[in-house]
Formats: sequence, C-alpha cells, structure tokens
Amino acid sequence: MSDAAEVVRRLRGWIEERTGLSALVDFGREKTVPVHRHSVWYYMGGMSLFLFGIQVATGILLLLYYRPSAGEAFESVQFLMAKVPFGWLIRSIHSWSANLLVFVLCVHMFSAYFLKAYRKPRELTWLTGMALLLLALAFGFSGYLLPWNTLAFFATQVGTEVAGSLPLIGRFMLRLLRGGDQVTGGTLTRFYGMHVAVLPAMTTALLAAHLLLVQKHGMSVPPGVEAERRRTGEPPRSLPFLPNFLLHDAIGWCAALGALAGLAALFPWELGEKADLFAPAPAGIRPEWYFCWAFQTLKMLPGHVLGVEGELLAILGFGAGGLLWLLVPFIDRTPERGDRRTRVFTVVGWMVLAYLAVMTALVYIPVRS
Repeated sequence: MSDAAEVVRRLRGWIEERTGLSALVDFGREKTVPVHRHSVWYYMGGMSLFLFGIQVATGILLLLYYRPSAGEAFESVQFLMAKVPFGWLIRSIHSWSANLLVFVLCVHMFSAYFLKAYRKPRELTWLTGMALLLLALAFGFSGYLLPWNTLAFFATQVGTEVAGSLPLIGRFMLRLLRGGDQVTGGTLTRFYGMHVAVLPAMTTALLAAHLLLVQKHGMSVPPGVEAERRRTGEPPRSLPFLPNFLLHDAIGWCAALGALAGLAALFPWELGEKADLFAPAPAGIRPEWYFCWAFQTLKMLPGHVLGVEGELLAILGFGAGGLLWLLVPFIDRTPERGDRRTRVFTVVGWMVLAYLAVMTALVYIPVRS
C-alpha cells in the first residue's frame, strides 16, 4: 500500500471513529423507494429541499450588503444590483427560487393529498408539511417588503390590514406585524428580523421533524396501487435510494438550477421605485401570485353579506377551510380506492385546486373599461 493510500485510510478511520458516518451510508444503501406509475411525485420533496437550500445560500450573500432601515434598504439593494459583481444575478435567483419553491411545495401538497399520503401512520408528516408550506408563505410575505419599494410597501399595507380584520385578535395582530399602527421603517426592521431569524429557526426545526418522519415511515404507496397489486398478485417494486434515486434527484436539481439561471438572466427581478409613505397607492397593485386567490376573493365579495362584513366573512371562510384541509388525515379515515368517502375527498381536492387556479388567473386578466 502506498503512503498516500495509507494516509487516506487512516484519515477515514479517524473520521469514522469520531462521527460514525458509515452508519448513515449503510442506512442510505438499505433505504428503498417504491416504484409505480405515480413515483414521479416523490421527487417534489427533494426539489423543495433543493430550492430551500438555494434560498439559504443566496439569502446569506444578500445579507452581506442589505441594510434593514427605511432610509437605506432601497439604496442598499440598488447598490447590490448596480455595483456588486453578479449582485443582480444573486438577487434574481433568490426571488425566482422563492417563487418556484412555493409552487413546488403546492404541487407536493396536492400530490400528497390526491395520493392519500396522509394515511395512518403519516398524519404528523402531513401536519409538519403543511406547517412548512405556511412558513414558506410567511417567508414570501416578510421578504416582499425588504427592498422597500412602492409595490412592496402598499402590498404589505393591504396584507397587514387583512390580518387586522381578524375577530378578537385583529388589533393585536396588526400592531404585532407593523410594530405600530402604520407601516413604517419599524415594520421593515420587524419583517427583516422575522425573515432572517425567527422564520429560519422555525423552519429548521420543522424541516428536521418532517424529514425524520419521512425516514421513519418511508414513502407512501397510493391505495389504488396497493389494491391493484393485491388483485393481480404483483410483488412490490422498489428502487435503492443510494445511488439510484439520489442520482435522479440530482438530475432534477441540475435542471432546476439551469431554469433558475435562465429566468434570472432573461427576466431579472426589477427593483421598482423607492416607497413613499405619503404617495397614493398605484393603480393595479396586487400581491404575489400565491396570495392572488385570496386577494381576488376579497375583491369580488360585496361589502356586507347577510349583515356580516364581506372581508370578515372571507377571512373566517379561509380559516375554516384551512383548518379542515389540515385535519384531513383525521377526517378521511377510510382512504381505500372506490370508497365513497374517499371519492368525496378527491372531488373536494379538485374543487379546491380549480378554485385557487381560477381566482389566481382572474387577477391577471385585464379588466376592460
């Protein structure tokens, strides 16, 4: 054995003695992923994790230049995009990956719903996944204000007013989010703290719990596939996680990285104009696309419905619908193919998806005068 090989062997032994990494490698080799006609949806989880990693990496780079105050935030982003080498590219990748992350998380959620991946014993996996989606939306809401431009300022003003309409706790939520009665520089500092400290800490803890639950229970096989295998007697098929499934994941990550680079280069994220607290709201203002369904619903509701304020009624409806969606694993207890209750839940899922898609599309359809 050569001297170099001996050094490598001793180094590997030293690392193994102190970390036990071989146990993780053995676990990865023993872990398998089910193979069936719906296996493509398994890659959404890994894609979400990859895009979250892109967010963390680009966010850290942006932190090196960002200054979280009303007097300097816009100028610091402007300096980053105009003077820092590839600063515009990093900011564009951060913004585009944030939007793609929310999109992939929504696809992941609906695929898990339609494939009944919330079945026993995976109820907690569903709950932690939903919590991660809510945190991703909170990241989007808090990060939108940080450039301190006109659209972000007024969108935050509208969004916090909606939170202020909540019964009983509305006033408290409004002041908690804004740091006062109005959207000011204090709101910007508060959103910055949430975006770079509070939300990442919560996300890290929940992500660890979610991944642990996924590893414990494995990938769920849809009930339709299980029923078909029982009927035909076909044995279950699986794919080794290492290296096969991980290589497939890596191919998807490379494609996503190429798409992000292309979007950032061809459609760089605009900065707009600096926020003016005393200027009127610009015409045609709207939130990010993942909040458009709620925005359009509030826009279409009349001022009062049966004596109740339309905005309050919509907020209560959103809350009730979200709670029912969260508790689906505990309501749909017999998810077998052909079961009447399961068919009802599937139809409800398609209705929710259609509602979100239609309401979002309506926001982008120009209104004829």
